[in-house]
Amino acid sequence: MRIFPRVFFSVCCLSISLSALADNRAREVMAAVNARDDGQQLSRTMTLELTDRRGIARVEKTIGYRRYFGDDKKTVIFYTEPGNVRGTGFLTWDYADATVDDDQWLFLPALRKVRRVSASDRGDYFLGTDLSYEEVKKENKIELADYHYRWLGEVEHEGRRLTEVEATPVNDTILREIGYSKVVYGIDTAIAMPRRIDTWDIAGNPLKTIRNQQIEQIDGIWTATEVLVVNHKTGHRTRLQFSDIDYQTAIADRVFTRQTLERGLR
Repeated sequence: MRIFPRVFFSVCCLSISLSALADNRAREVMAAVNARDDGQQLSRTMTLELTDRRGIARVEKTIGYRRYFGDDKKTVIFYTEPGNVRGTGFLTWDYADATVDDDQWLFLPALRKVRRVSASDRGDYFLGTDLSYEEVKKENKIELADYHYRWLGEVEHEGRRLTEVEATPVNDTILREIGYSKVVYGIDTAIAMPRRIDTWDIAGNPLKTIRNQQIEQIDGIWTATEVLVVNHKTGHRTRLQFSDIDYQTAIADRVFTRQTLERGLR
């Protein structure tokens, strides 16, 4: 009569242990994504195609630079076309220390001044696109400390085997800042890179899907060269295409300063 409770207890303990192991593995997968080599420096051109629910499209072009300073990463983007947004710039200093808020500044030529983007605004949409400031800054990586992770298993996606990891905010403050109640990452573990990301809004409704539609190996570095973001609530979509990708040419320190953001590249 006493054997059944012991067996039941043992099965429960085993299930909990297996679940904990799976969730640890999920975090390891995301840590590997963050550790993926994305080059010491990078320069490139980005073309953005913004399409509303009626099918009306707008095309914008930028030139961008990224460079690591030790473990910290600095990124700057300058809009070059069309004329009404030319000179707009966005500068981020992404610190490796998760306890330090990153610095972000936006320059709008019409206002002729640099505006700091608060860490609490990182979930806001970036300049009319369907990506958030946080996603533009992180580029297929994430702030590991922001989420709890759960292993969902493996799925087939466009002929590839992906590992699915569910991420949920660790507290209400992070939830409000990033604007997602849940994110499911479809990770291609062979290259430590997401090929599909699905997000849910704070109310738990499907919000948007990000797909790395084209990934190429450039100078030995896996690089997303085409990204499509579909907003399921608004019907708006953003397509990003990257070209002139250069991991080799050195980039001067002064490119990543507020002065250059305001003055523009000369």
